[in-house]
Amino acid sequence: MLPAALVFGLPLFGTDASMFRANPQHTGVYQSSAIETFGRVKWKFHTGGKVYSSPAIAASMVYVGSADGNLYAIDLHSGTKKWKFAAHSRITSSPAVAGGVVYFGAFDGNLYAVNATDGQLIWKFQTAGERRYAGTHLHGSQPAAEMMPDPFDFYLSSPVVWNDAIFFGSGDSNIYALSAASGNLIWKFKTGDVVHASPAIDDGTLFIGSWDSYFYALDAATGKEKWRFKTGEDPKIHNQIGIQSSASVADGIVYFGCRDSNFYAVDAKTGKKAWSFSNKGSWVISSPAVTDGTVYFATSDSAVFYALDAKTGRPVFSIKFQGWPMFSSPAIAGKMVYIGSHSGKLLAIDRTSHKQAWTFQTDASKQNGPSYTKTDGSPNYATAFTSDFYDDIVAGIEKMMSIGAILSSPVVVDQVIYVGSSDGNLYALI
Repeated sequence: MLPAALVFGLPLFGTDASMFRANPQHTGVYQSSAIETFGRVKWKFHTGGKVYSSPAIAASMVYVGSADGNLYAIDLHSGTKKWKFAAHSRITSSPAVAGGVVYFGAFDGNLYAVNATDGQLIWKFQTAGERRYAGTHLHGSQPAAEMMPDPFDFYLSSPVVWNDAIFFGSGDSNIYALSAASGNLIWKFKTGDVVHASPAIDDGTLFIGSWDSYFYALDAATGKEKWRFKTGEDPKIHNQIGIQSSASVADGIVYFGCRDSNFYAVDAKTGKKAWSFSNKGSWVISSPAVTDGTVYFATSDSAVFYALDAKTGRPVFSIKFQGWPMFSSPAIAGKMVYIGSHSGKLLAIDRTSHKQAWTFQTDASKQNGPSYTKTDGSPNYATAFTSDFYDDIVAGIEKMMSIGAILSSPVVVDQVIYVGSSDGNLYALI
C-alpha cells in the first residue's frame, strides 16, 4: 500500500479528463479545441468485451474498463497497451485518476485502487455486493410475477475524487466515501434501492440519485443528508422509475434525468425544483453537460438531443436521431458537442448552427448495422426481439449491441476524441 504522502504529494494528472464527465461537478466540458470536421481514426484498441466504461486520461495514458473483466492502460499517443489489471469481473464504471492512482468499480462488488504506472493493486474495498436494479414485469416482460434484473442497467457508479476521498454508489443501495490513500471507510449512506448513478460534488455537497426514485444531497465530509428530492412513481410496470442519470452541477443548480421521463433542474442549496422538462414518456439515462447558460442531454426511446436554457428549461434547439436510443452522455469542446448512439455512431453537433456536423461509425456498425436497421435508418427491433419473454428480451439486447453501440461517453483531449463501443474497441478520433 502506498503511504498517503506518496499518493497525495503529487498533483492530479490531467484534471481535464481524469474522471467521469471531466470534473467533480460532472459538467462534461473539456478544455480541448473542437474537432469540427472528422478526419480519421488515429488508433483503435481492442479489448475482449464490450466497452461501456468512459475513458479517463492522465499523464499521457488512457484508462478504460471492459466487460472482459480487465482495466486497460493504453498509451495516449500510439494506442498500445501498457498494462492491464484483471478484476475477473465486468467493469462498466468509468475510472478516476488522482495522484498516480486509478480508482474503479467492478461487478464483483469491489472498488479498486491500482498504481497508474504499472497496474499493481494498492487496495480494494468490498461493498455488501453488487446487483442490478430488479422488479416484476419489467418493460412488460413475461413471466409477469417474476422478479427480474433490469437488462438496461448497464453501468456501475463511477467514482469521483475530492478532498483525499473516493465517493461512489453501489448496487447494495449505499453511497460510500473511502480514504483515497487506504481504502478505509469514512462514511456510508443508505438509500432505498440500487445506486448506479455517479456522484457529483460541488461546494462540499455530494449529489446523486437512486433507483428508489429519490435524488439526494449529502454533506461530502460527513455523509449527513441535507435534502432529498422525490421524482415520479410507476406502480404498474416498474420501468418508468428511478435515476440512472448522473447529475451535473453549475451555477447553484443540479441537473439530472430520470426514468420517469422528466429532466430536472433543482436548487443545489434547498432541493426545491427550479423547473422540469417532460420528455413525453422517454427515459433520460444520458447525463447532462452544462456550459454558457445551456444544458445538453439526450433521451432514450425518442432519441432526441436537447439543448435547454439552463435557467428556464425552455428549448434552445433539438435534433431527433431516427429512433436510436442514446445512453451516452454529451461531451463539449469549443463550439462542438459529441455524443454516442445505440446505432454505433458518434454524433458531432455544432452548438452555434444547431445542426449535426459529422458522424463516425464503429466497425461493428458498418458490418452488422444493416441487419438491424430499417430502410429509413431507424432500428428494426422486430429482427432482434422475438417475443416479450424475459430471456428473449435479453437475447434481443445482445443482438442490438452487436452493431457496436456507443454507450461510453466521449472524452476530448488535445483535439482527439476517445470513446468506447460495444464492439470491444476504444477509438481515438481526429
